[in-house]
Amino acid sequence: MLVLRLLIACALALIIIAPTVATPALAAPSAPAFTLRILDGSGTLDSRGLIGKKVLVVRFQASWCKVCVEEAPAIERIYEKYKSSGIEMVGVHVQDTADAARRFLKASGATYPAGLDPHLTIANRFGFKGTPYTVVISKRGELVTRIHGRADEARLARVLDPLVKTPATRKPPARLQ
Repeated sequence: MLVLRLLIACALALIIIAPTVATPALAAPSAPAFTLRILDGSGTLDSRGLIGKKVLVVRFQASWCKVCVEEAPAIERIYEKYKSSGIEMVGVHVQDTADAARRFLKASGATYPAGLDPHLTIANRFGFKGTPYTVVISKRGELVTRIHGRADEARLARVLDPLVKTPATRKPPARLQ
């Protein structure tokens, strides 16, 4: 009987104490590194070279994707708005030809770098399930968000704004100045 009372007391203590014990926050998963040959012939983009320097928006799209075609002007506006704030955008054309991808980029007025991933080598490493698919990677190389489907301007702005905001500097109290 005494053993049963001790077990009940221990169980109650754990129920009361356990919720107050802090658990460590889970870190965001690291983004897979990739290299992409840029369609305009300007070279190769290596995602590892951007860690610590820029936030990277990876847009998986295709010339045959109707939603991608519809959203292309908005994606370009996002790029133009944020490129001076430390954001790099790259278009990854999946299951596309170079000619079709170039026509898509020209028709949409895209100025961000873009390359081909015809066999989904890069896309599958990011959990690709279909176009359009947008991934945002922080300066620390962590996956911040994955957007399957439409990624309108407001939605992307809600993700990007906190990533480019500079932390407010606090003045020390007057007595310490």
